[in-house]
Amino acid sequence: MHEVTSTVTVNGVPRTVTAPARTSLADVLRETLALTGTRLGCEHGVCGACTMLLDGRPARSCLTLAASCDGRDVRTVEGLDGPVADALREAFAAEHGLQCGFCTAGMLVTGCDVVERHRA
Repeated sequence: MHEVTSTVTVNGVPRTVTAPARTSLADVLRETLALTGTRLGCEHGVCGACTMLLDGRPARSCLTLAASCDGRDVRTVEGLDGPVADALREAFAAEHGLQCGFCTAGMLVTGCDVVERHRA
C-alpha cells in the first residue's frame, strides 16, 4: 500500500507522520499520535464526535484524509485552552451536559469554534 508522509501542526506542535494514503486523520490522531480525545462514532461524518479544528474551522476527522493535511493546522480537544474552553468545560459540568461523555470532545470543539469565531 502507498504511504504518504505529511507534516501537520497538531495543537501547536509540528508533527511528521507517515501513514497509508487512505488513512483518516482520526486514525492518525488516535493511533499514531496517541491523542485519544478525538472519538470515532459513526465514521460517516454525521455524529460529530470526531470534530476537530482544521485551519481554524470545524471538520470531521473521520472524513479527512491525513495525507490532505500536510502543512495544515489541527487543533483537537486536547489543544483547547483559554477562557472560552475553560468556561465551556465548566458549563458542561454544571449543567450535566456530559451525558456518557463519548461525544463531549466534539461538542466542546464545536462550542469553542462558535464562541470564538461568532462573538456577538
